[in-house]
Amino acid sequence: MKKTILSLLCCFSAYAIVLANPITGLLERIDKDASEKFIIELIEEEEDFFELDQAGTKVVVRGNNYVNIATGINWYLKYYANIHLCWNSMRAHLPGSLPPVRVKERRRPSVEYRYNFDYPAFAYSTVFWSWERWQREIDWMALHGINMPLALTGAETVWKRTLLKLGYSREEVDDFITGPCYLPWFLSGDMRSWGGPLPDSWHAMQSALQQNILQRMREYGMKPVLPGFTGMVPSEHIPKYAVKTYALQKWAGYKRPVFIDPTDPKFEEIAEIYYKEQEILYGKADFYSVDILRHDNRFSGFGFQAAGGAILRTIKSVNPQASWVICASQDNPREDMIRNLPAGDVMILDLYCETQPRWSNSSYYAAETGFGQHDWVYCMKLNFGGNVGLHGKMDHIINDYYAALRSSAGEKTKGIGLTYEGIENNPVMYELFLELPWRNVFSKEEWLETYIKARYGTQNAALEKVWELLSNSIYACPPSS
Repeated sequence: MKKTILSLLCCFSAYAIVLANPITGLLERIDKDASEKFIIELIEEEEDFFELDQAGTKVVVRGNNYVNIATGINWYLKYYANIHLCWNSMRAHLPGSLPPVRVKERRRPSVEYRYNFDYPAFAYSTVFWSWERWQREIDWMALHGINMPLALTGAETVWKRTLLKLGYSREEVDDFITGPCYLPWFLSGDMRSWGGPLPDSWHAMQSALQQNILQRMREYGMKPVLPGFTGMVPSEHIPKYAVKTYALQKWAGYKRPVFIDPTDPKFEEIAEIYYKEQEILYGKADFYSVDILRHDNRFSGFGFQAAGGAILRTIKSVNPQASWVICASQDNPREDMIRNLPAGDVMILDLYCETQPRWSNSSYYAAETGFGQHDWVYCMKLNFGGNVGLHGKMDHIINDYYAALRSSAGEKTKGIGLTYEGIENNPVMYELFLELPWRNVFSKEEWLETYIKARYGTQNAALEKVWELLSNSIYACPPSS
């Protein structure tokens, strides 16, 4: 009897491991029975890597987490099997016998983090996505090495629950929160009360969706970035609290929320309510995104230094190991806000490095010194407003990224990031950018030769000529444009 129970426990344990392995499902979504053609090996190793190898007729993909294993699978499909997976098609017909890996290939990324999304993408692209569409996107992220995705879905429900706890009426809260297409600007504190109210069914649906999204991201080993507490409220009078608040001018003609001053002693107490509600719904995170006054450079007389300390304390109260993620855009972050914060507690996204880099050209920081003691991420925006366009800066992106790593700011360069406002367009630039950490210095011409073969499944002189023309014209935009 004991042997039978032990046998059943062993079988159950093995079954649980299979279920917990997201790579099997990923491969099956790419092509039926694709998982039978690979051997997946999860290796305990501190530094990120993926490795391609061969065992008989099967391709072996090793890595220290499932994101890196997925990246290795994508690398194999592109550069061994000439199969290109992108937003337009995440399915493929794998050959019955996969091309062998004749020489073991091992790659390590030059940076630890690969970030994804800016706030507006959750309006221009993802706002009405179902779980099926999100599942494809998370697969795309894993295949392309993304391990630090922004996760905003369902954040409005956290705010609703928080504001109700503060004593605001349901009518006041519903009037305050915007409609679906405007939620990213609501969450970044730029607007309120536009396009709503949201029905309870929306909150229930989006909360359930976010739970699925976060579960899958965490299964892959990603570290989602959750929106942190900014202190926005519907009015200066908070029913259950007497606090100091401040108001901002309109943004793009839209009325903005009122904000609790982070220097008020009650700020941290109210923030605790927000983070508790968020934890109930979505758990804790290693990264929290908080930007105050991101789109307002007219505000003066504000205690930025004290505010920075208060915001960081609220984040650390949730998870002592967590980092504060800040967007470097316009005057944000103010130097006073982060100057005295400890190294390792702040991660700055330099949002628009291909055109307006803050790490090397800032009114607050000396050239090529980055952001002082703070870690930062080299980001490419490329897309505004979800507009479709064929353009990019291939040579500049390649050269500037490696220049950043070699600069005095290189030691604090912890990642790359896609900060687009809309997706499903211009895939060549994203493919190029996301391979930067996995390659040594290379040229545009070298990369295009392999990309073309992967994209079209064959070598073709006419296609190579077309891409030569494209890469030297619309994909060779001036750095400052």
